[in-house]
Amino acid sequence: MADPTRKVPENVPGDFFVDLSCIDCDTCRQLAPDTFGETDDYAYVQTQPADEMERRAALRALVCCPTGSIGSSDGRAAAAVKGDFPLLVEERVAATPPVAIYYNGFTSRLSFGGSSYFVRHPEGNWLVDSPRFQRHLVRRLEELGGVSHIFLTHRDDVADAARYAAHFGSRRVIHAADRDAQPNAEVVLEGSDPVELDTDFLAIPTPGHTEGHSALLVSRRYLFTGDHLWWSRNRQGLIASKHVCWHSWPRQLDSLHSLLDYDFEWVLPGHGEAVHLPAHLMQVQLHELLERLRA
Repeated sequence: MADPTRKVPENVPGDFFVDLSCIDCDTCRQLAPDTFGETDDYAYVQTQPADEMERRAALRALVCCPTGSIGSSDGRAAAAVKGDFPLLVEERVAATPPVAIYYNGFTSRLSFGGSSYFVRHPEGNWLVDSPRFQRHLVRRLEELGGVSHIFLTHRDDVADAARYAAHFGSRRVIHAADRDAQPNAEVVLEGSDPVELDTDFLAIPTPGHTEGHSALLVSRRYLFTGDHLWWSRNRQGLIASKHVCWHSWPRQLDSLHSLLDYDFEWVLPGHGEAVHLPAHLMQVQLHELLERLRA
């Protein structure tokens, strides 16, 4: 629980606050960007919620914070918003086959607050990376039909994948180069070629951030990018960063270039903002990013 005696000094007065245990993972700013801002080291409350919609968004951030660094006096309301997760990102009922994408929330400190997602698909539901093992979320995923597969983009964001796999009988997918982070994974990707895992699910090796980093393309529309590519709220464009590349920046640039071979309309990252653009504009954004990075 957040400690009111350790509030960060930048908080504006009011009910919500952030304390000094914050690891600046960005979860709160993704869920409640009107309420939370950022310094170089941590998040803070820049504006207290102005209405019920903003208040609910701030409460969602509170319950999802991986370090319990957000505080509020309204514990009953905070408990109630746990039922909001997973949050629907997009549902395509008329698509063939129909598919729905959800943001799980409940980010884990083990993955530095990395985002994870739930894909509801008629041939089996998938987790992409892992949230905390949280009973409200587990119960909701059971109601949505369980989890047949867990795709792990890379070693950093496995979090509680083993617990989810054990609970749901899921098959975990990870690249061999990152397998030591999940040594008992049931499906191991090899090499650098794309792998069709199931109808509408294509694994694309994207080494760079880690040696075994991989993206997942679902329904030729949703690209789950782990820590490879994300949207920057400050630049208002796609971005990748050498400063958080742990394996090889030249290989990451090559991996980014390889994504030009695919059409997609969503970038759904582990860290950073998600974005939805028409496929041709996504290609423009990717070309512009590569030009900037190679320069």
